Amino acid sequence: MRERGTGFKETVNELIRRGLRSSEPVEPYESPTFCSGVHDGIDLDRALGLVGELEDAEVERKFAMGK
Repeated sequence: MRERGTGFKETVNELIRRGLRSSEPVEPYESPTFCSGVHDGIDLDRALGLVGELEDAEVERKFAMGK
């Protein structure tokens, strides 16, 4: 970017264009996977809602204590 005097956005767009124009075969990237350690029966879809409820309860508790 510094050598060509271009910004980040221009550089990224140019690299994307080059990749799309390329006819060279590309070896697929495989992302490593790991066990999350979550036990069966735990619903992770509801995790953020639960965290919000716990935070609300803590705020109410502190407010009741006058903090």
